[in-house]
Amino acid sequence: MSRRVPALDDEALAAEIASLSKLDIDELRDQWKAIYGKAPSREIGRSFLTRAITYRLQERAYGGLKPSTHRLLAGVAAGTATGSSSSPQTRMANSGTILVREWRGTAHRVTMLDDGVSFNGKRYRSLSEVAREITGSRWSGPRFFGLRSPITENNNAAR
Repeated sequence: MSRRVPALDDEALAAEIASLSKLDIDELRDQWKAIYGKAPSREIGRSFLTRAITYRLQERAYGGLKPSTHRLLAGVAAGTATGSSSSPQTRMANSGTILVREWRGTAHRVTMLDDGVSFNGKRYRSLSEVAREITGSRWSGPRFFGLRSPITENNNAAR
């Protein structure tokens, strides 16, 4: 993939970005409108306006995301907007991660290990065993500790 020729040289780009800090909020909103084609929300603050304008200036000078990345992001956004996710969102907890879950007024801390989990000085094979120890009933450990979202009607329909 070839890089675009910079629209501005590096010094001119740096000067333009530095000048953003001298603009008041209304001038930043005008700059946003000129760059993005529509006025920003009134709720967007100065810091975000400055960062977004800076990003777009750099994108124009040095090129943006690859087309394949654009397609990937568009697909993710489309799936999120329609709720068509085929499986629940799952997060991974690496070894050394400490998970905290409050249950009935008590905070329970679990440390993830390479070969299981540690809870109250004892090793367990899975988060589900720890969740059972804490609650006295069968739970999905990843769901109990917030690593997986609960099953919703949309997720059930996709299965």
